[in-house]
Amino acid sequence: MPHIPLPEHLPGITGLLEYRLDTALPIRELTQILLRGESTLSPGERELIAALVSNRNQTRFCTAAHTKAADLLLGENETAWHVKQDYETAPVSEKMKALLAIAARAQNSGKDVTPEAVERARQAGATDREIHDTVLITALFCLYNKYVDGMATVTPTDPAYYQRLGERIVNGYLRPKDGFPVPQKS
Repeated sequence: MPHIPLPEHLPGITGLLEYRLDTALPIRELTQILLRGESTLSPGERELIAALVSNRNQTRFCTAAHTKAADLLLGENETAWHVKQDYETAPVSEKMKALLAIAARAQNSGKDVTPEAVERARQAGATDREIHDTVLITALFCLYNKYVDGMATVTPTDPAYYQRLGERIVNGYLRPKDGFPVPQKS
């Protein structure tokens, strides 16, 4: 049960963002820029970073949501699963493996991102912006994970919920103009 009253029809981060629209706006805008804005990393690759970080932080809601978003964006259900198990053997490019290694290090501690880890990414073809954005996506999802878990939000167990949520976030992170209406009881 959440530590504060949240809209029952909006589990996880969505209810928290609706609770404080003023603080949600800059977080949503930053997420939109980082995960859907212009980048040499595909949206699916950026969702893999979010899924890995959330999984390493053991935040079930965010892990399920961003795994499903990555699956939808990549058009298959295997890569995100493999990334969460062992990104070093996952079916992704060497550049992506090096960026995921940076994400894993930054998730643990920003100070764990070593010059060697950065050099590995550069040698694999990563740009300075890709390295920067990987660390920033990691930091942002650590914030989200702590926010979701720290407020004890509801974590649905129905996979169909994450299918619908994944479909919504594939299209972006900005709040719908009319918000999130309460579903009508049948």
